[in-house]
Amino acid sequence: MQNHTPQHEEKQHNHDYGYDSAHPGYEPQAAAVSVDQAGLASYLAKVFGWMFLGLFLTAATSYIVLGNGDIFYSIRPWVFYLMIAELGLVWFLASRVHTMSATTCTISFFVYSFLNGLTIAPILASYTPTSVASVFMITAGTFGLMAVYGLTTKKDLTSMGSILLMGLVGLILAMVVNIFMASGMLSLIISCIAVFIFVGLTAYDAQKIKEQYITGMEYSEAGHKIAIIGALMLYLDFVNLFLHLLNLLGSRD
Repeated sequence: MQNHTPQHEEKQHNHDYGYDSAHPGYEPQAAAVSVDQAGLASYLAKVFGWMFLGLFLTAATSYIVLGNGDIFYSIRPWVFYLMIAELGLVWFLASRVHTMSATTCTISFFVYSFLNGLTIAPILASYTPTSVASVFMITAGTFGLMAVYGLTTKKDLTSMGSILLMGLVGLILAMVVNIFMASGMLSLIISCIAVFIFVGLTAYDAQKIKEQYITGMEYSEAGHKIAIIGALMLYLDFVNLFLHLLNLLGSRD
């Protein structure tokens, strides 16, 4: 646990995740002090609880879209614009989290999760339901292991995170180039690299979420907003890891 004044300043940084959006987070604090373990556990439960609710909304939205042909075909022409809306919404969350209310922050997170369900549905339609389910289980297991590692390791993952962020910039550039090249081989290479990056970022972000905890923040409005941003960080790690694993392991329908 690290030292904070009562007027704790929330700091932010952004990760651009290519498919989804920017990835907002918070910088670590400075000095180590004792931690309220019960409060920390409650706070982490809230962060992961919000993340799971966001994932559930995304999955439910995609399921409904895939099960209704009229909705599916009416959405497809708008996917690009929906993705732009997602980027704008995450930017709004990252830049206005200090000033917006906890309710607005929560609603924005769920609107983003809903929009992501709409944009993911056409991708899932390209794969067999069995392979989607299998890759989801693989993603859940991998994500869980790395999140636990990030929360329990004594090693400072800051330097690893810096390297991963630099790699992420290169990954995004490669993805942009491949939009024009439409190379299947390059797409597989990108997904291989992306899997390693998002696996590492899962541990990195989990550790940062733990480090930002301040005693009592699980009950405060500011703490609620930071928990939502933390949930968004982990949500983006999970979704991007899932999509790239699906590209590598999924069976085309």
